[in-house]
Amino acid sequence: MTDYRKLFDLTGKTAVVLGAASGIGKSSAEALAGLGARIVCADRALDAAEATAAGIRDKGGWAEAAGCDAASAADVNALAKTVMQKFPRLDIAVTTPGLNIRKTILDYTEEDLDRVLNLNVKGTVWFFQAFGRIMVAQKGGSIIACSSVRAVTIEPGLGVYGSTKAAIGLLVKGFASEVGHAGVRVNAIAPSIAETALTGPFKQRPDIYNLYAGHTVFNRWSSADEVATAVAYLASDAASYVSGSTLFVDGGWTAVDGPPTGLTQLHK
Repeated sequence: MTDYRKLFDLTGKTAVVLGAASGIGKSSAEALAGLGARIVCADRALDAAEATAAGIRDKGGWAEAAGCDAASAADVNALAKTVMQKFPRLDIAVTTPGLNIRKTILDYTEEDLDRVLNLNVKGTVWFFQAFGRIMVAQKGGSIIACSSVRAVTIEPGLGVYGSTKAAIGLLVKGFASEVGHAGVRVNAIAPSIAETALTGPFKQRPDIYNLYAGHTVFNRWSSADEVATAVAYLASDAASYVSGSTLFVDGGWTAVDGPPTGLTQLHK
């Protein structure tokens, strides 16, 4: 009989999480560490990444920090080299950084476009290349990127951002098809709205908070931890036959056409 608990156990495995300084990246690093993995917490904000690593160590886990700009191919390649100098094998590679410049397409400047594309799209490609090469050579591993509900549902001012998140979903499918022969799995998560430091200002405005909460079937935002559990699943052997997929962790956002109204009347 299969030991299902063991399938989720990451003891003895090594992971790198890019974007570990805050939000979903931080929670992902903590989730993987909580299941037993050794974690390299990487971020452009090195001090904050070190704080994440220190928090993991305080709870008995193994973690260290590394600086890395996710939009820089040189930085990402250097991070991969550093990881392989420290460990004989890399089992899990997670990248979560993303940038949204909220403007209509008519208002986008070339600088705006370059910034969003460089991090969201090119940064994902650099990450896939650097860590994919490692995993193909060792014939195994799990790579996880971060898409969004905005890949499939949009509102004014999010067209460019949404297109990059849709691109991530297709990059995942394409890369999964290219490295599956080596036993490497490639997937993405797609959150909707999560309570993080970055979304903190929106939470202070009840009108905005309630508007976005109303798009979910639970009428609330998620915590970053709820998204991180999906990362942990995709990283684990429990997802051994899952590749090329985008796992929506959106509270039903993409299951309903707008806020679920009229429920009280329906139940009367």
